[in-house]
Amino acid sequence: MSTFKAPKGTYDLIPPRSATFLAVREAISTPLKNSGYGYVETPGFEDVKLFSRGVGESTDIVSKEMYTLTTKGNDELALRPEGTASVLRAALEANLHKQGNLPVKLWYSGSYYRYERAQAGRYRHFSQVGAEAIGSEDPALDAELIILADQAYRSLGLRNFRILLNSLGDKECRPVYREALQSFLSGLDLDEDTRRRAEINPLRVLDDKREAVQKQLVGAPLLRDYLCDACKAYHEEVRALITAAGVVFEDDDKLVRGLDYYTRTTFEFVHGGLGSQSAVGGGGRYDGLSEMIGGPALPSVGWALGVDRTVLALEAEGIQLDLPAATSVFAVAIGDEARRLLFGKVTELRREGIAADFAFGGKGLKGAMKDANRSGARLAVVAGERDLAEGVVQLKDMESGEQQAVPVDGLLDAVRAKLA
Repeated sequence: MSTFKAPKGTYDLIPPRSATFLAVREAISTPLKNSGYGYVETPGFEDVKLFSRGVGESTDIVSKEMYTLTTKGNDELALRPEGTASVLRAALEANLHKQGNLPVKLWYSGSYYRYERAQAGRYRHFSQVGAEAIGSEDPALDAELIILADQAYRSLGLRNFRILLNSLGDKECRPVYREALQSFLSGLDLDEDTRRRAEINPLRVLDDKREAVQKQLVGAPLLRDYLCDACKAYHEEVRALITAAGVVFEDDDKLVRGLDYYTRTTFEFVHGGLGSQSAVGGGGRYDGLSEMIGGPALPSVGWALGVDRTVLALEAEGIQLDLPAATSVFAVAIGDEARRLLFGKVTELRREGIAADFAFGGKGLKGAMKDANRSGARLAVVAGERDLAEGVVQLKDMESGEQQAVPVDGLLDAVRAKLA
């Protein structure tokens, strides 16, 4: 038993379950790749001010959950708690917005870190796939991203998820609502931390999950009643485009999400089988974030979908993905000459794109065949001295048990025929 264990609130991905995580990442990213999104990868840590400015000082992420460190050169860094700010920073640094093709459409996949109370579905290290469309204010982009996420979830077989949709207004109409909401919140019995949050960003109080707070929010002013005509028209166009695509959603007047940079469109994907941690992903428009981190005005929209929570949603629905076998052919050699020959054949099969493995460690026939069974291989190739003397190897179907001798030089064709 190892002396060390994974840190509290984290997890290891190991076979066979890790194959499901890889399949989920691929399913989420495939619609993005087919829609003009290019892959971007950013460092696991950034200047702490990137998140304090962009994500927001009033958020729990910045005030309570970031892992921060000071380097030997006295740089203040933070492990990235989310992806959008990092991706936007990378796009600005590389001047992608100046290349004349807006929006800049990017997707990413990686690990993120937040110091939270560890529980099922909420980890201190978690995995997300995200997408950002940078530099264009167009309701069709908002609708595109929502539709692509819906497509990804449905390609996995998920059905018991809901899409919640809201508009948070813009810099013209939100200040009026902010003042009305602050006035309402000032009359409530709130703890000191919540009052401080209400002063910095009162919309964050609407996102408070505590029942004692939610009860007091009954009768709170609704942002939809304060939207300017431009924001109303924008939101209605998003709704119309999603509806025309056959994507079902629910309007949620209290949906604000946990990040300060959102404007106008905001949305969340929730699943009924995950208990209190029901959100499997979400996102929205963040038209002012570029300016917050020192860039030009670049209206943008994006989302991030949780890989681990999506896996939990699959398990809640009893969905088992149809994953390709890790190994299609397993080679078992008896004797040194057969070992050298079959090792070469395994290499040949791999070069032809066939998943193949080999009985390592010099095991006897019985032990090696047990390894072949455990590998999940469809076929086993077995050879000993007598087989080599006859110029053949034995090709065994591990499902039916049928076995046939095939010429050594014809092994590749025989394997292809069996696997077709």
